[in-house]
Amino acid sequence: MHEERRKILEMLSEGKITVDEAEKLMSAVADNGSDASQGDASSGSKPRYLRVLIEPAPGNTEADRVNIRVPLKLIKAGLKMASLIPKQAHDKVNNALREKGLEMDVTQIKPEDLEEIVYQLNDLSVDVEGKEKVRIFCE
Repeated sequence: MHEERRKILEMLSEGKITVDEAEKLMSAVADNGSDASQGDASSGSKPRYLRVLIEPAPGNTEADRVNIRVPLKLIKAGLKMASLIPKQAHDKVNNALREKGLEMDVTQIKPEDLEEIVYQLNDLSVDVEGKEKVRIFCE
């Protein structure tokens, strides 16, 4: 399976396939691998990745495509790391988050809450001033 993924990435880097085509191929390869080891992947299993895709608007030749795939386990580990923030820094971190428009308390974020947060973000699509489209979803 690793060889198949490498070939897909090579075709993408050489421009032989588009990002969307590479996504579909990667999903097909992953589904085939998970079918053999875990049964049917479409049986309502929990998402494993948070995806962020940024696509330029039609006709925009200057913007780049961005395709980010973050394992949810990594995000959960990051949330656990928040517990390592010294108590003296909590107010500074919370104030910095508020300045960025995020009303939250870092001491109250728990890895168990991640599924609800991700569920709320799933299938979010935003057009940015007609220049690009941002999609956030789980897979």
